[in-house]
Amino acid sequence: MVFPSRRSRRPPQPDRQDPEPLTAVAIDAPGVDEEATVPWSMLVGREERPAGTGDPGGTGDTGGRSPWLVTWVVLVGTFWVASTITILAVSRPLIADDLGASVESLVWLISGPTIAVALTGTTAGKLGDLHGHRRVYLVGLTGATVFVVLTALAWSGPSLIAFRVLGATIGAATGPSSLALINRMFPPERRSRALGFWSLVVAAGPVFGLVVGGPLVEAFGWRAIFWFQAPLLAATTLWSWFVLPETPRLAHVHFDVQGQAALAVALAGLLVGIDRAVAWGATNPWVLASWALVPAGLWAFVRIERRVPHPLIPLGWFRDRDFAVPVAIGFFVQFGYMGGFILAPKLLAEVRGLPADTVALMMVPRPLTFAIAGPIAGWMAVRVSARATSVFGTLCLTASLVVFALVADDPATAAVVVALALSGVGIGAAQPRLTACVANSVPVADLGIAGATQLLVAQVGTTLGMNVMESVQVASTATAPGGSYATAYAVGAVLSGCAVVGSAMLRE
Repeated sequence: MVFPSRRSRRPPQPDRQDPEPLTAVAIDAPGVDEEATVPWSMLVGREERPAGTGDPGGTGDTGGRSPWLVTWVVLVGTFWVASTITILAVSRPLIADDLGASVESLVWLISGPTIAVALTGTTAGKLGDLHGHRRVYLVGLTGATVFVVLTALAWSGPSLIAFRVLGATIGAATGPSSLALINRMFPPERRSRALGFWSLVVAAGPVFGLVVGGPLVEAFGWRAIFWFQAPLLAATTLWSWFVLPETPRLAHVHFDVQGQAALAVALAGLLVGIDRAVAWGATNPWVLASWALVPAGLWAFVRIERRVPHPLIPLGWFRDRDFAVPVAIGFFVQFGYMGGFILAPKLLAEVRGLPADTVALMMVPRPLTFAIAGPIAGWMAVRVSARATSVFGTLCLTASLVVFALVADDPATAAVVVALALSGVGIGAAQPRLTACVANSVPVADLGIAGATQLLVAQVGTTLGMNVMESVQVASTATAPGGSYATAYAVGAVLSGCAVVGSAMLRE
């Protein structure tokens, strides 16, 4: 169904939505971002409708259910799945002692699930488009529940890592499918409010895991966390079974197994190579072998996608300015945003010599401004153009990195607070509109794979940003400590500047 913009200067195109977004869809995935968004969007100008009536101009897939009831059910399940990714991040020493494993081997408790989510997101998105997002979402939620129970029963380090990775792999299905389910409940001009909550949940889940994981493990032991989580996930799965509506399935369309396999090879090589280059060294044979898989996998993927009748990701999307530009901007935004995030606590600890509790307190402006800017950007979606909003956001992010580079030798509190606030404002303003551009550039039937593709590119940007900027800082330690951070932040500023240029190219 086509939802043309009232201000569009181009005639509507068949079987696709108008490229000018009227929504602000804040999107993220577990492991891509760590910020939470306060749901101010529902407090400003909410328009009430009778339950079960759906929305005029929507996709008509409410199944007689209240769109907001469906939204809340989806969000509860997505939150519990997202929180499992990072809940053991700060408790590795205690777990290692309990299982008789080495702390170093348990690094895969976080790296493994993060890579698994990146590798399987496109699979889940495409399967949802083909076979129904309700079915895929329920499979993901059920699988996550099973592996949470198995995690609580883990008897060794390898078994714990295996259950965590497998749980993240099947649980990744809830991300693209939850996004597609919510998209189908509302017409484009009203999606931003519901998807603002979606952004809150997917971003807040990992934060919740990081914040409560350590204290809960120390108080009750790490197994108790999962015994507590399992019944909550099971109850949510049952609730979802009765509430979620069916979504259309595509007949006579087959899943592109060859394309997914080739893409998985390229991504696995890239993500594992990046992740292990810092720990093992860039010239380590295993790291070099991982990187060698990237061009081979990409070459095979392109060849496969060009000849199969039903490609996993239509390559023509990347020739479409309305799709390719916001996806590319998202890569550069995540590079600078997450690269700057990983360095800020280290800078304050090493150069200023601040204790951990003080560093945590000084980081508050970043999530706070993100929480305010995101909903405001959603509320302003029909008042300010996507180009202006994205340019403003990417400029703020770039300015944040420039400030850090300039004050790295003497990071005064005021300068750090300003830089962190600019970072939060920047990502909060830019990210929703970028995702709206992607969602409105593809047919409704492809919302799952389009969202998964954007998440995938953002995940690569995140991984590269954190590892490249940290590697630059470590490699520059021959200079004064502050100088090494200044160099790393300068690299981040250059890459974020590419996002500014891309934002200026967004079509109105």
